[in-house]
Amino acid sequence: MFEKNLEQMNNLKFYGMLSAYRSAVESKQSFTNDELISMLIQAEWEDREYRKINRHLKAARFRYQASIEEISYEPGRNLDKNLVIRLADCSFIKRKENILLTGPTGVGKSYISSALGNQACHQGYKTLYFNTQKLFTWLKMSKADGAYMKEINRIEKQDLLIIDDFGLQQMDGQSRIAFLEIIEDRHDRKSTIISSQLPVNKWYEVIGDSTIADAILDRLANSAHRIDLKGESLRKKK
Repeated sequence: MFEKNLEQMNNLKFYGMLSAYRSAVESKQSFTNDELISMLIQAEWEDREYRKINRHLKAARFRYQASIEEISYEPGRNLDKNLVIRLADCSFIKRKENILLTGPTGVGKSYISSALGNQACHQGYKTLYFNTQKLFTWLKMSKADGAYMKEINRIEKQDLLIIDDFGLQQMDGQSRIAFLEIIEDRHDRKSTIISSQLPVNKWYEVIGDSTIADAILDRLANSAHRIDLKGESLRKKK
């Protein structure tokens, strides 16, 4: 009976339950029926949650394996620890709010973005991380092979989208329209984090078209938390 139960649990993909059942039988612990059922259900739930988090983390493709606990708040960074802790509970995602991270190169924008994204994955939110140039290059390639709308729809469905290193290059017409489409689709529906070396008022120049820039920044900035990092490059210090 024991081996048959294990086989059926495996066939049903109840891997957490299978492991807990095997351990309970091998340890020869005594359980009431209610205790055993509760223990098996809890083990299966925890295993599925663990696997879901790992799927989210793998799909997100973060630049850094970053964590909230490792963020530095040393003087001169202009980083409010209380704000970061509030953002780390991911309630901003529930409220469909954005985060705009700015500051000079090397001050930790990408790390903070990845840490918040990692936190979102652990809380069950679907998250996607992109370097800006790679995002628009990828969208251009998908347009060439007819998969553009499929990829735009996939981006739209993410609970949290992280666009890193925004503004390193001037946008061309195709990238501009794609960016507007992404932001329009996500406005008041999903959350977006954008990091950039440039202050937000310089993003108009990067986007290039004033009408489109107005439309994008109006949707981004009205429901955004602003973090303007300062100080020397952390990479140089290391």
